[in-house]
Amino acid sequence: MVKDISKRKMILSDYFRLWFKWFLDPVGAFINRLGLMPNTVTLLGLAGNVIGAILLARGQMFWGGLLVLLMGPVDALDGTMARLRGMPSGFGAFVDSVTDRYSELFIFCGLLYHYLQQGNALACFLVYMAAAGSVLVSYVKARGESVGFDPKGGLLTRLERYLVLGPLLVFNQPLIALWVIAIFANLTALQRIWIVRKQARSNIHDIGE
Repeated sequence: MVKDISKRKMILSDYFRLWFKWFLDPVGAFINRLGLMPNTVTLLGLAGNVIGAILLARGQMFWGGLLVLLMGPVDALDGTMARLRGMPSGFGAFVDSVTDRYSELFIFCGLLYHYLQQGNALACFLVYMAAAGSVLVSYVKARGESVGFDPKGGLLTRLERYLVLGPLLVFNQPLIALWVIAIFANLTALQRIWIVRKQARSNIHDIGE
């Protein structure tokens, strides 16, 4: 039997929501008054990232990176809006998580197209590894939670990846961002696997007692 984990770990994105609550709450309340729904804002964020990915594919790193940076706060607003409405839902959280994955993959797809056009095989490999690591970080967490574990944390969660990728794109240093994400996102996935293993061993030990 899997032990119930009552104490959830706080990661950087959780702290950011607390630190910037003074900004997110008024903006979220204003958008609510405009009549927009949280899921609509989620999809607008996805659309913005798709446009950013198209710009990256065209080699316009500054404008693409700037748009990616601007979509970051939008990603935090949907949850704030739902909370202020008193209607946070499992479906809303599901939509937010899925669109986050799509946003990242569209961005990596834009970079992949750009480097394919250049014939840069190493950069294409880095894009693949960065995308694989990013998806695995999310998958390990989701799969672990589905069987009762809490594989939260690690070196490079989504917020950290955003803070690495966005600014480095703006400064036209996408390869540095790709190296960092390709290495540390995959290490983060391995970290989470290790966290699940430790929790599973702890559960076995508790049952044995």
